[in-house]
Amino acid sequence: TAEDASAGMGRFSPEPWLPQLLSPRGLALAAALLLLVLFLRTRRTRRPGEPPLVKSWLPFIGEALKLQRDPIGFMTTLQKQYGDIFTVLLGGKYITFILDPFQYQSVIKNQKLSFRGFSNKVLLRVFSIKKLVEDDAMNDELHTCYQLLQGRHLDMLMENTMQSLKQVFEPQLLKTTSWHTESLFTFCNSVIFEMTLTTVYGSILLGHRKTFITELKDDFFKFDGKFTQLASGMPIELLGNIKSIRLKLIKLLTTENLAKFQGWSEVVQRRQDILEKYYLPQDIEIGAHHLGLLWASVANTAPTMSWTMYYLLRNPEAMAVLRDEIDHLLQSTGQKKGPGFSIHLTREQLDSLVYLESTILESLRLSSFSSTFRFVQEDLTLHLEAQDCCLRKGDFVGVFPPILHYDPEIFEAPEEFRFDRFVENGKKKTTFFKRGKKLKYYLMPFGFGISKCPGRFLAVVEIKQLLVILLTYFDLEIIDDKPVKLNFSRSLFGIQHPDSDVSFRYKVKS
Repeated sequence: TAEDASAGMGRFSPEPWLPQLLSPRGLALAAALLLLVLFLRTRRTRRPGEPPLVKSWLPFIGEALKLQRDPIGFMTTLQKQYGDIFTVLLGGKYITFILDPFQYQSVIKNQKLSFRGFSNKVLLRVFSIKKLVEDDAMNDELHTCYQLLQGRHLDMLMENTMQSLKQVFEPQLLKTTSWHTESLFTFCNSVIFEMTLTTVYGSILLGHRKTFITELKDDFFKFDGKFTQLASGMPIELLGNIKSIRLKLIKLLTTENLAKFQGWSEVVQRRQDILEKYYLPQDIEIGAHHLGLLWASVANTAPTMSWTMYYLLRNPEAMAVLRDEIDHLLQSTGQKKGPGFSIHLTREQLDSLVYLESTILESLRLSSFSSTFRFVQEDLTLHLEAQDCCLRKGDFVGVFPPILHYDPEIFEAPEEFRFDRFVENGKKKTTFFKRGKKLKYYLMPFGFGISKCPGRFLAVVEIKQLLVILLTYFDLEIIDDKPVKLNFSRSLFGIQHPDSDVSFRYKVKS
């Protein structure tokens, strides 16, 4: 009985040893034993045919701290020690990195290396999307929506973007004749969030539109700040109030609340139609899918815009060349820079601005530290040019493009920002070499193969449109010209954030 149980507990009281366990020495011993158990559980030996195994004394965490401190230095050191292929423990996962760009194709083509096995885990951990894990049919249907982000559909999205920019900037064009000071990265986050939200989801039918967008934006970036921890599998309960913020964001994007937006883009309408086939209309997980789409549309676009602006403001020569290129295009198309938003550029006209595109690509080269991962579904042998490589079921295979982006053999003075690095003879430069051989992959901020970011065209177009507006209508100056460095807390995941913000000012051109 319960009484007998409690009496028994009284007789076998834990009191004699409890104070010893709770003492500093006892806690240290318990921690040491836990670390030993973890170490023994994660200890691994290299099997015949497997790549070199990087030994780590830290259980679970492995070499993650070294990677976060200096990703390029860390990977370069391992490359010198072990060659272009090695396996390393990072955050509880064994990842085999393939650093030779001429071997990337072997990863893309292998059907036994699954991107979906990796991505579905991330969607579950980060956005709490559960159904995709077991429903391949829905996964496949949702994947078809990505074609609505290209071609003529992209042209329609561009129209939406220009209307969004008009909403954001036209009031300022009419009144900001004196200098206005902002924090650069905060400003770019704010503008990209608002223009992307209204481009993709439409206008908000609310009287308190500005307050709604500001609150949604603030919660979004708090949630985004914990993305890496969530993606790596850290329990959300350990991340403060992020669980409640995520739930709030999901609820704001449910079917009921999306009805308050007018003018959904084709991609949102199509996704909603598909989701309503697999969920009840009131199912909250529909909001989780929309949070995932919003995150994918904003999370890397905003910091890319920030870095592009930062490099431009610190490089007057680049700023002058871009302004001249834009002015020349406007003149050639008979457009005048009148008051208000009087300019309109097609996608082909935007694409003709080669120095503008080169500036964005150079910013991506310097700030993108994303990796492409595949899940190893079964023990297999990967056939590479130099050697065969045995991979273990349950591991991951990773491609780490930053080692390419910072390779001095491919890019001269790779640490420097050179706005014209991707221009040659007045045209876009696409030819780069390593070991005397032309590279198929030389710039990979958006991944590659099936996992290549489907929203990359929209992201670049948005940044181009915003830069054209800023450079055409505004005088821009950086105020505190301090060097800003990359904060590597998001290593392996997308565009890195800055380690600090800087002030800049802008005013309408007289």
